[in-house]
Amino acid sequence: MLAIKGLNQFYGQSHTLWDLDLTVNKGDCICIMGRNGVGKTTLMQSIMGLLPLASGSIEFDGQPIHKLSAEARAPLGIGIVPQGRQIFPLLTVEENLLIGLPARGDGLKTIPPFIFELFPVLQQMLHRRGGDLSGGQQQQLAIGRALAINPKLLILDEPTEGIQPNVVAEIADIIRRLNREIGLTVILVEQKLPFARKVADTFCILDRGRAVAAGRMDELDERLVKEYLTV
Repeated sequence: MLAIKGLNQFYGQSHTLWDLDLTVNKGDCICIMGRNGVGKTTLMQSIMGLLPLASGSIEFDGQPIHKLSAEARAPLGIGIVPQGRQIFPLLTVEENLLIGLPARGDGLKTIPPFIFELFPVLQQMLHRRGGDLSGGQQQQLAIGRALAINPKLLILDEPTEGIQPNVVAEIADIIRRLNREIGLTVILVEQKLPFARKVADTFCILDRGRAVAAGRMDELDERLVKEYLTV
C-alpha cells in the first residue's frame, strides 16, 4: 500500500533521514519506534506532504505521491492524527468533525455514525468547543476527525502522549478494532512499549535517521529495546 524508497530529509544543515526504505502492506499495523529526535515525526510529515522530500520517492496504492501537496493526499485515503492532536480549539466538536468531509470521495455531508459508536463522548459534547475538552477527549476528537475522511491508511503520531491511562486503554482497543475488524492499515508512532506491543503487529526502529531494525512485534527482544529504545 505504501512504499518509501531512498528517502532523505534535512532540518537546516542537519541530515535527519538517511536513504530510508519502508514498505507498509495493506492491512498492516506497524509501529515506528525510536528515541526522541531520530526522525519519526519527520517521516510522518514527509508521508503527509507537510515536508518536501530532499530526495527519494513515496508511492501510495501504486501511485507516486511525493510531488503532491498535502491537500491532494488526503482525498487519496490518507488520514493523520498529528503529534499534539492539533484540533481546532475554537471550533465545536461537530465543526472539527465536519471539516475533513470534503476530502471524502463519496460526497457525504454528515458525520459518519460509526465515529460516535467508537467515541460516544464526542456525540455527548457535540456543541462544546474543542479547546474545552480534556486531553483524552481531544485525542478522541483528533482520531474521529481523521476517520471522518474514510481513510485507507491512518497515521497516528504519539497518540498516548499526555493521555490518562483509561483513555489510553480505550484508544488501544479502538486501533485494534479498526485494524483487525475493519482492515484499516495503520502506521503508529509510539514510544510506550506496552502500548505498541498491544496494538501493532510489526515494528520498524529508527536511529539517527536510519532504519536499523524491523520485524514482527514478537521479534522485538530485550537487546533491541536496550540498544535503541531505552533512555
